[in-house]
Amino acid sequence: MTAGEQVEQVNPTAAGEGALELSVIMPCLNEAESVGQCVEKARRAMEEIGIAGEVIVADNGSTDGSRQIAERAGARVISVRQKGYGHALMGGIAAARGRLVVMGDADDSYDFAEIPRFVEKLRQGYELVQGSRLPAGGGSVMPGAMPALHRWWGNPMFSLLARWWFGAPIHDVYCGLRGFTKDFYRRLDLHCAGMEFATEMIIKASLRRARIAEVPVTLYPDRRTAHGPHLRTFRDGWRTLRFFMLYSPRWLFLYPGLLLMLLGVAVGALIIPGPRRIGRVNFDVHTLLYAAAAVVIGFQAVAFALFAKTFAVSEGLLPEDPKMKRLLRWFSLEGGLIVGLVLLLGGIGLTVFAFAFWGRRQFGNLDPFRMLRIIVPAVTFLTMGFQVVMASFFLGVLGMKRK
Repeated sequence: MTAGEQVEQVNPTAAGEGALELSVIMPCLNEAESVGQCVEKARRAMEEIGIAGEVIVADNGSTDGSRQIAERAGARVISVRQKGYGHALMGGIAAARGRLVVMGDADDSYDFAEIPRFVEKLRQGYELVQGSRLPAGGGSVMPGAMPALHRWWGNPMFSLLARWWFGAPIHDVYCGLRGFTKDFYRRLDLHCAGMEFATEMIIKASLRRARIAEVPVTLYPDRRTAHGPHLRTFRDGWRTLRFFMLYSPRWLFLYPGLLLMLLGVAVGALIIPGPRRIGRVNFDVHTLLYAAAAVVIGFQAVAFALFAKTFAVSEGLLPEDPKMKRLLRWFSLEGGLIVGLVLLLGGIGLTVFAFAFWGRRQFGNLDPFRMLRIIVPAVTFLTMGFQVVMASFFLGVLGMKRK
């Protein structure tokens, strides 16, 4: 179901989409204690500098009178049937009439008087303007506004990963106060229905090399007493980490796979000629078997990285990657078949050599420590050869153009 279909009784086009400069979107689920003040602050901020705008409260099923309070404060309330932070925001944005959008939580933890600073950056041509509550981005957190674990570990850690893995020029990946153009939002084609909606926006914007600005903001303790925060530390932290990894096949599959392959090849090269002693520890064919497994598993991880990246690009989840395109041109189906055939021939050759050696011993008992130095590489070459052939065919299927 699309965002437009989630919204109850709303037709954005009929409502005059584009007639206003700014739409302020507030997702809401039982925020009766604070939503009215948030709406009033947002409206006052727009009036003070003459912004033609509206406030939309995307209600996600409130039962505490939040809808009525928001309407009395001057907001347009949109009912979003599907549950989830992302669904609420998608529904509100779909109904927005403004060319620019600023989104923020309805718990009064953000000061909507800061809206003009976001609008100023958007008017300058930035496509995404991200708030930063953390001191690293110039922001500030008032006492009691953020749990210590979030402030000193979760937020800085995920923000660092966003900068490191995706090149995101931000210092607070979780800040819910941000602005963007509606046209840019449509081009991002966001899908996440939960808390990952906010991080998906940053990741996709960064990967597409969008113009991103950062605005320092202050986080205040929220006004809620009837219920706790909707964010769950470990559940949502794990979902964020999982989402980061799924959007970065390099860190999830490629780099660990290459490390395993290099480690396996290095250890195997040391042990194949004979046992190696380091200190009082002797490494022999048993270690060689684990080295071979590392090579095979590492290659599988590298292949998964190629599969995941190819699929994500073809489905529009990730942008085109020039390096990936060059690699796939070199590693075509035919090229992969040739590499796989060479590996298979190597494995067959070693198997024939081992069989001949066994024949010279009248097919009797053999020294396992000597024979495994031939058998383990032979099986590894055979396994790798079959995997390369099958991976080449699968990449060919994933790379086929679909209408």
